[in-house]
Amino acid sequence: MERITNKKPLISIRNLVKRFDDGHTAVDGISLDIYPKEFFALLGSSGSGKSTLLRLLAGFEQPTDGKILIDGVDMTKVPAYDRPINMMFQSYALFPHMSIEQNIMFGLKQDKLPKEEIIKRTQSALKIIKMEHLAKRKPHQLSGGQRQRAALARCLAKRPKLILLDEPLSALDKNLRDQMQFELVDIQEQTGSTFIMVTHDQEEAMTMATRIGIMSEGWLEQISTPQEVYEFPQSRFVANFIGKSAIFEGAIDTIDDGFSIIESNETKCAFKLDRKIEGVEGQQIWVGLRPEKIMISKTPPEGYDPKRPINTAIGKVQDIAYMGGLSTYHVKTASGKLIKATDFNVERNADHPTWDDVVYLTWEQENIMVLYS
Repeated sequence: MERITNKKPLISIRNLVKRFDDGHTAVDGISLDIYPKEFFALLGSSGSGKSTLLRLLAGFEQPTDGKILIDGVDMTKVPAYDRPINMMFQSYALFPHMSIEQNIMFGLKQDKLPKEEIIKRTQSALKIIKMEHLAKRKPHQLSGGQRQRAALARCLAKRPKLILLDEPLSALDKNLRDQMQFELVDIQEQTGSTFIMVTHDQEEAMTMATRIGIMSEGWLEQISTPQEVYEFPQSRFVANFIGKSAIFEGAIDTIDDGFSIIESNETKCAFKLDRKIEGVEGQQIWVGLRPEKIMISKTPPEGYDPKRPINTAIGKVQDIAYMGGLSTYHVKTASGKLIKATDFNVERNADHPTWDDVVYLTWEQENIMVLYS
């Protein structure tokens, strides 16, 4: 995927607010920079404000307050048809009575481009989506994936600075959706366009985006690369929204230059980190662990001290979900906390834990997530 190479943003959103007539605030003071050649995903559940933010960018909604700048030009009050933006809708909105070629040409004709330029751009767009041989077909004669590519070609032909994608893969079945994720990324890299996508699908955002903005109740909870969002979530909301996490309440016991210790009654053990964290001793804090980062064993780890367990919790196996290549264990600690741990089934006859076994759950220092809210 294309990384940010230009420090000058293409899109600058400053203190953007959208409040509807019924008093509901859909977008609540968002500031955000998006850079050229980025594939940026706005990720959130229904009602988080992501679609409203996309419509504000497109010019279909007018903000209550704040500014939208595109390439340094204030577009806040510029109507949608005068913005250097194209939007691809969930329904694709192809004209059913026109061929794919005619659909692509339509916007170019509206812009009154020379005939030679219209033909050149249309052929180029068809080549990018690899549908030159289907140019004369009408939308009903195409598969769902082909219609999606045709709608994208219509956007690309106008050569906008920015392409907005509103849940672009939601109408496709899972296999086709998985295939189209990579195709969209390939097209975005090939054209060098800037894409902003709205989606509620975490896997989709993680697979396609160079950066993700996670929205909740009109706010951007975190803006980071997919890896940073997953490995270093900044809040319990993000840790639970992206993937699965076991989250424990605790208090800071020690902060030193090279390490930190957090005590938690929920695990009856200390979490020792290989880094200095922000905060003060005694401060309430939360720690998180991804299930795949938790190791499960029927024997204690080397150096285990039952009087002062560090990065090791003891519990009893309550349930097991066998999924072929891996198993998920539900382990209940003495405090009643249920922890999920996954283990890969590499060896067919290995002595894996089973129901009601007492097990030791361990994790590496670098895999502990620190969550301040």
